[in-house]
Amino acid sequence: MNVLANFSVSYQTSSPVAVIISLAICVVMLVGLWKLFVKAGKPGWAAIVPFYNMYCMYDISFGKGWLFLLTFVPVVGFVFAIMMCFKLAKAFGKGTGFGFGLLFLSPIFMCILGFGDAEYVGA
Repeated sequence: MNVLANFSVSYQTSSPVAVIISLAICVVMLVGLWKLFVKAGKPGWAAIVPFYNMYCMYDISFGKGWLFLLTFVPVVGFVFAIMMCFKLAKAFGKGTGFGFGLLFLSPIFMCILGFGDAEYVGA
């Protein structure tokens, strides 16, 4: 009996509801990031440019934009991404609790930073 004859590949397709929810989360994140960049003195359109938005986020958070290159190093990038959430909260005058919010619920807390009364105080 041929082993390959019984092997079937099943492709998973996403449900339309999951796709719509994912797109809505992406749009909310983009709008919040746009407003956050404007508050920090960066151009709002930078939120939609793939690597430039990472540069701007690290520039806002750490004061050194070139640090975004460390995200390409496997373990170091993970650690710096977590650190960036807490540094971003501090750059807008928020505390550690807000940093955890940015870490776990980024779209919501980006909108809170962008549309709220938080002001950019610097890295």
